[in-house]
Amino acid sequence: MLIALNKPYGVLSSFTHESQSASDAGKRTLSEFGLPAGVYAAGRLDYDSEGLLLLSDEGALIHRLTDPRHKLPKTYWAQIEGVPTEPALAALRRGLKIQDYVTQPCEARALPEPPAVPERSKPVTPKGPTAWLEIVLREGKKRQVRHMTAAVGLPTLRLLRVAIGGVKLGDLALGAWRQVSVAEAFRDIEHR
Repeated sequence: MLIALNKPYGVLSSFTHESQSASDAGKRTLSEFGLPAGVYAAGRLDYDSEGLLLLSDEGALIHRLTDPRHKLPKTYWAQIEGVPTEPALAALRRGLKIQDYVTQPCEARALPEPPAVPERSKPVTPKGPTAWLEIVLREGKKRQVRHMTAAVGLPTLRLLRVAIGGVKLGDLALGAWRQVSVAEAFRDIEHR
């Protein structure tokens, strides 16, 4: 079974607080969304990030979805503070040194208009102009998009994952989920 969930802002990508730090006590978890028993998140989406999270009850499928060897693209929309320049976008595309690693090349472009996204439970309060970027990664380091945009001087204010492989968030309501096929997830993806 494979499930697509539209994870709201302010929700942990786990069902309990057991493996989380003491600071996570009392935070919302996936347990409140009526998901089928026995499913687990295929990867994670940070507490302060929103959007598409895939879950499965099959360990081999979770591994296939998250293993970087399969290079499953993950598409994000990032609301950033500042105005993106072509040199900043080019740096994101090439790959950047972040902490102790260099990110793989990715796709990055400025969105011409702000995307239609639901209001967030905690509104974004920018200090200046903002813009939206679309970034497509084929890897998944912790808080990678946030670190990448900060490295080029464009801190992320809001981050939504809108696609994983062939699965698109589309009009799935906030906190809602639907079953998807494995074929949908790996549609148009070359396997190695």
